[in-house]
Amino acid sequence: MKEFNKYPNIIYAGFWMRFFAYLLDLILVGSIQRMMLFFLGEGLLKTTLSVILFLAYFILMTKLNQGQTLGKMVFGLRVICFNEEELSWATVLVRELFGRYLQKIIWPMYLLVAFTPYKQHVIDMLADTSVVTENYLCLLLEKEVV
Repeated sequence: MKEFNKYPNIIYAGFWMRFFAYLLDLILVGSIQRMMLFFLGEGLLKTTLSVILFLAYFILMTKLNQGQTLGKMVFGLRVICFNEEELSWATVLVRELFGRYLQKIIWPMYLLVAFTPYKQHVIDMLADTSVVTENYLCLLLEKEVV
């Protein structure tokens, strides 16, 4: 895998950090869904809107916050792309729309993060992305400036 950006390979976030960030995101998305869909009864409309809110949260947060959802912010993580300095809409849509949907169906795919050298799951591999530790990244970039 050829890397085009300046990120070294020692800062990839492991399974547990990513898991806890995702768990926090699920709590936040679930709270948003409950608040916004409180008055809707059970049914197809509520289910559809719930899925839309779930996917919109991950797509918009990842794109508009330079690769970070609120869960990733709390745990100091960030999504990076190996061949783009800034995440493009295409990369974010593949990773967050297609990837999140697919992982909700086939959740054991996520376990691959623990066993790959770049700490990637299947969708990360398709989108050429991974998750890095933000605090270490800031430290490296700070040393470059000095």
